[in-house]
Amino acid sequence: MNYFVTGGTGFIGRFLVEKLLARGGTVHVLVRESSLDKLEALKERVGSGAERIQAVVGDLTQTALGLNDNDREALTGKIDHFFHLAAIYDLQADAESQELANIEGTRAAVDCAKTLKAGCFHHVSSIAAAGLYKGTFREDMFEEAEHLDNPYLRTKHLAEKVVRDECKKMPWKVYRPGMVVGHSETGEIDKIDGPYYFFKLLQKLRQTLPPWMPTVGIEGGRMNIVPVDYVVNAMDHIAHNPKVDTNCFHLTDPEPAKVGEVMNIFAEAGHAPKMAMRIDSRMFGFVPKMIRDGITKLPPIQRIRNAILQDMGIPPETLKFLNYPTKFDNRDTERALKGSDISCPELKTYAAKVWDYWERNLDPELSIDRTLKGRVEGKTVMVTGATSGIGKATAMKLGETSAKIILVARTPEKLEETKYEIERMGGEAHIYRCDIADISDCDRLVQEVLQDHGYIDILVNNAGRSIRRSLALSFDRFHDFERTMQLNYFGALKLIMGFSPAMLERKSGHIINISSIGVLTNAPRFSAYVASKAALDAFSRCAAAEFSDRNVKFTTINMPLVRTPMIGPTKIYDSVPTLTPEEAADMVCEAIINRPKRIATRLGVFAQVMNSVAPQISEIVMNTGFKMFPDSIASQGVDGKKKPAPISSEQVAFAALMRGIYW
Repeated sequence: MNYFVTGGTGFIGRFLVEKLLARGGTVHVLVRESSLDKLEALKERVGSGAERIQAVVGDLTQTALGLNDNDREALTGKIDHFFHLAAIYDLQADAESQELANIEGTRAAVDCAKTLKAGCFHHVSSIAAAGLYKGTFREDMFEEAEHLDNPYLRTKHLAEKVVRDECKKMPWKVYRPGMVVGHSETGEIDKIDGPYYFFKLLQKLRQTLPPWMPTVGIEGGRMNIVPVDYVVNAMDHIAHNPKVDTNCFHLTDPEPAKVGEVMNIFAEAGHAPKMAMRIDSRMFGFVPKMIRDGITKLPPIQRIRNAILQDMGIPPETLKFLNYPTKFDNRDTERALKGSDISCPELKTYAAKVWDYWERNLDPELSIDRTLKGRVEGKTVMVTGATSGIGKATAMKLGETSAKIILVARTPEKLEETKYEIERMGGEAHIYRCDIADISDCDRLVQEVLQDHGYIDILVNNAGRSIRRSLALSFDRFHDFERTMQLNYFGALKLIMGFSPAMLERKSGHIINISSIGVLTNAPRFSAYVASKAALDAFSRCAAAEFSDRNVKFTTINMPLVRTPMIGPTKIYDSVPTLTPEEAADMVCEAIINRPKRIATRLGVFAQVMNSVAPQISEIVMNTGFKMFPDSIASQGVDGKKKPAPISSEQVAFAALMRGIYW
């Protein structure tokens, strides 16, 4: 047999071509001149039998598909089956392009089939042709379709009408597949559509919550999902049965699941928490539609909704179909497939394969360069406190990339030293001396950097001061609180406010604040330090809310105890677990790469949660540590020659249990 296929290089078309070749026939595939490479890819995919795939150059937008005289003459009277699959299957496409491809393209295909005197015209429509019909839509129903104001629904319906009206003297069949997903055995698919839009939401839930934790979701209408192999197998079988010509066939799941059930099926497949409580939106039906529409169209509501959907990668158009009202009767299809062993498998039997293929091949995150080099290439990154500890370790890691690094510290000699090390490894570094605790010096720094470089892409507020002294020894040392706040809060704040205008103007920027685990644990003896970091955290949360829609992001790193020169005077830290500066720098690099709101250790997060749900217990634990670890000799103001008490095994064990917490 000879076949003619439009859309043969598309998703469904590729599988159909393979199926038709298995019957031993020749398949003529319509391609545009510019898409011949896609046909070559199809031949390579097919392998054996690829020589029976013949290219026919044409275009859906031209009369009779624009075939040249030679092809038209060679194929006239030779085509047994003409399959028309080429169309736009995209809810987000504009109305004009959908009308051109779906309606006029179908008319051109019918004209071509007539010109070639093809045997039977096979039109691949969609359940969208039924519109939003309320109730059961049978295979012999067409004019009854309702609510066709959506361009996709309307053009699929009108394309089918073209076939019904213009194939009066030619046998035809119409196929209406449900929402087509990946192959039931391999999960293969080539684009994100339908239920795939909700996979990112499920993935984020999995990353945030344990899989056993129940969540709240929606119930919604029924989603008629079918795997591509069922659609193709059914089409191939029905197409070659002339006894069922001039009929429509619903290639659908006879027992479709509701939206909430579908979400739970894929949640289980992706090891995400299930929606234990599903709210049926119909319960809000008592609210008049005019009021519901009025509320949802309020600009603030729309902005919040669109921001959430954009973050999840869900097109707003899909929300209209959450309460899909149509059920599809497919008795004619079942009769046509009787005795063939072809049936639609249950979604839960192949959902894991669909999820796995998506996560390995189509997850949008895969296209993002998750390397530090890829994230900072061509960008200007400022690191304060860049000559020692966390700052220098971060600068050295950035030095291995193609970023332009702005090094800021108080000591010119150490700045030159760090710059030399970076340049020796092939990086680019610029040095600026500045005392961040001096507000006027911060103003000068901002002015010079903006004059020299124009803007900063990433600001790492790392420079800081820590004071370990109990309150009982601090009543006459108010200046400790002043100088700590001056550097850790006001100095960092001055840089943020100095570089933010250019970030906001360019709608691009990232501010990373090195905070402390003490903010989460309410560390005793560090009241001055923790208060200054907490102030910066609070400011950043407020600023992030204002800058959210202008692509200027804030990341707070609640850094645990790090072995840097800053903790050197406290000898007790020589015997407790700490991070190395390089490990701390890895946390900064993670912030640059992923731009999260916060980075903290699990113990830090646990301490914050504990303080929220059981503050008295949290206070007792911290007080135990406060009593166990004494003030340093220096902070006590006693003779500097006095030796500190030896570290006890109880102190070491407690510090190991509370790894990374300041004591």
